[in-house]
Amino acid sequence: MRGYFGIGVEGISKEQNLGNLVRSAHAFGASFFFVIRPEIDVDLVRVSDTSGAFDHMPFHIWNSVEEMDLPQGCQLVGVELMESSVELPSFRHPTRAAYILGPEMGDLSPEIIERADHTIQIPMKFCVNVGVAGALTMYDRLISTGRFPPRPVKAGGPDLSQIEPKRPHGHRRKVRSSGK
Repeated sequence: MRGYFGIGVEGISKEQNLGNLVRSAHAFGASFFFVIRPEIDVDLVRVSDTSGAFDHMPFHIWNSVEEMDLPQGCQLVGVELMESSVELPSFRHPTRAAYILGPEMGDLSPEIIERADHTIQIPMKFCVNVGVAGALTMYDRLISTGRFPPRPVKAGGPDLSQIEPKRPHGHRRKVRSSGK
C-alpha cells in the first residue's frame, strides 16, 4: 500500500474509547496516533493495550491545535457531521493523511475545522461512538486504496481462482499444543 495515515482525537474524555481507537489504528496499519487536549490520563490507556499498539507506532500528545506537528505534506482530514462535509463513500483519501475525530460529547473545535484540508462525514442518522467512527474511516481508507479486487456484480465474493494470493501479514496466532 502506498502512502501512510495517522489518526487522532481532540478532547477525548473516556479511556475505553481511546483504547478502542488506538487498538483499531494498530490493526488497520496506522503509522501514528495522536491526541489533542486529552481529558484523561493517557498512561491509564497503555495498561489496557492488549495489542501492544503503544509499542508499535508513535503516539503524540499535543496540548493545543497550534502544537500539533504533522509530517510535511500530510493532509489533515476532520471527521465531523456537518453540512459542508463530504460523505465518506464519495471521498478520495489523500496518500498522506491524518484523520481527526472530535470528543465523545461534542464537535471538532473551530481551530481544527479551520486547519483541516478536508472534512468528511459518515452517512448515518446520528453520531456513533468515536471508536466506531474511527474504525469506519480507517476501513473505508483500506477498501478504497485499490488493494482488493472489485466487488462482483452478483451476490457473493469474487472468483478466487482469478485472484493473486495475498502475502502473509506477519501476525500469526500462536497455536498451543494440547499436551496429548
